[in-house]
Amino acid sequence: MGWAIHLIFACFFGALQKAMVSAHNEAVPVNVGVILDVSSSAGKKSWTSISMAVDDFYATHSNCTTRVVLHLRNSKKDVVGAAAAAVDLLKNFQVQAIIGPETSTEASFVINLGSHSQVPVLSFSATSPSLSPTRAPFFVRTTLNDSAQVGAIAAIVRYFGWREVVPVYEDSEYGAGVIPFLVDALQAVDSGVPYRSVIPSAAAEEEMDKELYKLMTMQTRVFIVHMLPVLGARFFQRAKNLGMMSGGYVWITTDGITDVLEELDHISRITEAMQGVIAVRPLVERSEDVVNFTARFRSRFRQENPTIKAADPSVFQLWAYDTTWATTMAVENLGPTRSSFQRPQSGDHSTDLDVIGSSESGPALLNAILNTRFKGLAGDFRLLGGQLQSSAYEIVNVIGNSARVIEFWTPKLGISKQLDTAVGTGLKSIIWPGISAAVPKGWEIPTGGKKLRIGVPVKKGFNQFVKVGWEPSTNRTVVTGYCIDIFKAVMEALPYAVTYEFFPFRPSANSYDHLIYQVYLKNFDAVVGDTTITAERTLYVDFTMPYTESGVSMIVPVKEDPRKMWVFLKPLTPNLWLVSFAFFVFMGFTVLVIEHSNVEFGRQPSERLGKVFYFVFSVLVFSQTESLKSNFSRIAMVVWMFVVLILTSSYTASLTSRLTVQQLQPTAADLKQLLSTGAYIGYQDGSFAAEILTRMGFKSSKLRHFSTSDQYAEALLQGGAKGGVDAIFDEIPYLKLFLSEHCDGFTMLSWTYKTDGFGFVFQKGSPLVPDVSRAVLNVTEGDKMVAIQNKWFRDTICPSQSNAVTSASLNLYQFSGLFLITGVVSTLAALVFLAVHSRRSTIRGPSIRNILHGPQNPNHAHP
Repeated sequence: MGWAIHLIFACFFGALQKAMVSAHNEAVPVNVGVILDVSSSAGKKSWTSISMAVDDFYATHSNCTTRVVLHLRNSKKDVVGAAAAAVDLLKNFQVQAIIGPETSTEASFVINLGSHSQVPVLSFSATSPSLSPTRAPFFVRTTLNDSAQVGAIAAIVRYFGWREVVPVYEDSEYGAGVIPFLVDALQAVDSGVPYRSVIPSAAAEEEMDKELYKLMTMQTRVFIVHMLPVLGARFFQRAKNLGMMSGGYVWITTDGITDVLEELDHISRITEAMQGVIAVRPLVERSEDVVNFTARFRSRFRQENPTIKAADPSVFQLWAYDTTWATTMAVENLGPTRSSFQRPQSGDHSTDLDVIGSSESGPALLNAILNTRFKGLAGDFRLLGGQLQSSAYEIVNVIGNSARVIEFWTPKLGISKQLDTAVGTGLKSIIWPGISAAVPKGWEIPTGGKKLRIGVPVKKGFNQFVKVGWEPSTNRTVVTGYCIDIFKAVMEALPYAVTYEFFPFRPSANSYDHLIYQVYLKNFDAVVGDTTITAERTLYVDFTMPYTESGVSMIVPVKEDPRKMWVFLKPLTPNLWLVSFAFFVFMGFTVLVIEHSNVEFGRQPSERLGKVFYFVFSVLVFSQTESLKSNFSRIAMVVWMFVVLILTSSYTASLTSRLTVQQLQPTAADLKQLLSTGAYIGYQDGSFAAEILTRMGFKSSKLRHFSTSDQYAEALLQGGAKGGVDAIFDEIPYLKLFLSEHCDGFTMLSWTYKTDGFGFVFQKGSPLVPDVSRAVLNVTEGDKMVAIQNKWFRDTICPSQSNAVTSASLNLYQFSGLFLITGVVSTLAALVFLAVHSRRSTIRGPSIRNILHGPQNPNHAHP
């Protein structure tokens, strides 16, 4: 071992100080106190481990100049006993260091004595975070701080997605010290702590049963137990007797119990009551040194305690061994020093503390202990900030008489199969309480427990969503409606039974925020109704997945289109009208050029122009009477006729659509138009719509609230100028219901303000939310949702809504290809015609005069 070589050199150089020892070369004795509960099995085992460490050290190093002399005192598992033992060791033996005591409660006062006398106090089992080396500089924690394991526990809770956890801890300094750290770690993984169960250290069975019955009535089924071994053994026995070690329960223990499972089995066969428990404990490699030590430990313990069944050392005995070895090594490294105590000069020395004084070598020995490094049985002995450091924990599952390792946990990698890589993260198969392989949900509605208190809003209008009535025959309140039916269907879809009861509630000032806030105050467990999911509300409650479509829009009155007399112009865009007219003119000139010698178009310029353009326009109805003489003009006109056919057919279809469909127009296009005109806006009582309108700039004097759809219709018909409103701003489900009841004269705009729809409200962190959300998806995607909608809402299509879909005007781009073909063909026809006639000597091409006046010779033949 590396530390052995180091100590050999230390002892060698220490031999240079032989002048300080006697002529017989005897080592200087250094008194070290040990405080243990020697009446307990754990205390006896720790003493065996401590004494073995001293013997092994000096057996390995024979030339040391110092010799640690152990002085054992019995704490009697009592704070006063531990304090009295410490005073005795300091006063009568002037010990240079104290190892122990075992519990955090006992160590608290001993640490203060050590700081007063400047004597290092090394505890290998006082794990409570409330004992801090930063507040007590002469306290050295050679075990792990309990707060180091909370990360591993939180990782387990997060892995399985449990939303609520109840800590069950001992009412002592040891038990309460870790709770703040544990709660913080659980909150970091989004898991709440609805209750903390405190068990007195000396609780009788009746007290335990009373607390366990209270836990049984709760919904939470995940419990983290943090107790000393003896109390933990009794607690799990009572839990088993009450049936709480059965299926559905989750029990997680801290290392205080896990590290001594074998010892607990020896005391009371407690592992029989802990089947299925998950636990964490520090990782200790079972090296060859540990195996050898275990064999020697069992032999020595049997010799020293023949009446007690021999057992393997726990990790606490390994820490006790390493602590003693570190103390002995530090004493030797420091060498022979003055071991006397300096008493204070002032005072009447009437108390033991005044008599004890302070150790002259204590600060130097403390520094030597803090700087000690070696490879111990429990791992690397390395102190940082006065505490032992560790970075790995085992996650184990209690099965049979042992704990089976299922994974490891480190702060860097989290849960992993190996310590040096995160590959294969995840837990192996676990046997849960009740010998079940199914992962518990972590909560359930307790049998005989309280029903879920469900708040439902009491409202005047839109009763299709929620209606609260009274049934005289049964003399009870009846709650019905679309939202209620969906909630019942969702509850039936859950894989477990949930009992609930509806409680009508009339929100103050008709505000749904007031109703939802009752869930935050825990007056209700949930709220079911037409409650909209908003970001502000999610700050203090949780919502399930939405079960309705989302969005807020507007209903406005409709009116006749004032531009209806010019509707015949609407089918074509202005550009298309202009280009079409231009092509009529262009085709007229093309025909005039090519047919300049055609006598059917007359001889006078005015006559020719009139007949040519009439001819081109008559193509629209295919009623032209003049005949074309040239093949070139015929080609151009065939293409033009095709264009006219397509254009007139499209125009006719668009115009027909506009005349028969678009009869009414909304009085407003959007909120901006209403805001600019100072319009009055209506909204529903209790809705958050008023807040949205206010944020958009509407003054409160321009907002008016209503309760029913009939009031909506009356207000819209009156108009804002006559005491009504110019538009209704509400959520889409309400607006659709309104239109199904009031079809004529109103329309819903396509403009939508985005929201998340209706959702069920639960308390923040409720474990029901994930399961209910999944059930909502199952219901909304199935046939049951269609049946519920058909039950409460009429499938009515309002004419005003269907009329809102209008035909778009035909644009130039849609006909650009046809116009391009017509232009190219007509131009080519005219150019070819001119080229052919330019070869004739008598004709140099048709002149303007020829075109306008026509042929001068009646007998002129046309090619």
